[in-house]
Amino acid sequence: MTATRRGQAEPASSGEASAFRRRLLDGLAESIAAVGYRNTTVADIVRRARTSRRTFYEHFASREACLLALVADSTAQTIGQIVAAVDPTRPWEHQVRQAIEAWITRVESEPELIVSWIRDVPTLGDVARQLQHDTMEAFITMVRTLADTDEWRAAHGDPPSREMAIILLGGLRELIASTVENGGRVRDITETAVRAAIVLGRASAL
Repeated sequence: MTATRRGQAEPASSGEASAFRRRLLDGLAESIAAVGYRNTTVADIVRRARTSRRTFYEHFASREACLLALVADSTAQTIGQIVAAVDPTRPWEHQVRQAIEAWITRVESEPELIVSWIRDVPTLGDVARQLQHDTMEAFITMVRTLADTDEWRAAHGDPPSREMAIILLGGLRELIASTVENGGRVRDITETAVRAAIVLGRASAL
């Protein structure tokens, strides 16, 4: 919000609103990294965002709504980075490695948020169900699109089925979450994840 000459508040511009929203999302991400989502309050978010509760509620109806927006934003960035990292002209096994390494690099940049997405979002119930569905569908589409290349088709024919993509994604998500929760280094699961993805890729052609 900005002030007029008479001291009255007027709506913030779209650019200002976007900047405040980004600060609030970043504030939540910082709090999750520091104390976890379950120990994060709206007060923590606005303190880290250096803004007010009023501003928070101008953008989000609740702490849960802020988390869902953060997860949606993070998912879009993750998918974008994975797609950008894959060279469709390389052998398909190499493309698998590029995709896995890009995903793990992304996880390493915000491991606590990824675990919160996997563990905390499902506990939100109905309010999070649509996001869970949309997120999974976005990743499924990513997997099937990345596999829709000449290299893949020459080796396996059609891209993996939706069901096979779900198995791959679900396994990788659980491996990542359990590694972070147990204090392991996500980078150390790279080879296991690549091998598993290649095995599932070959199995999808059977």
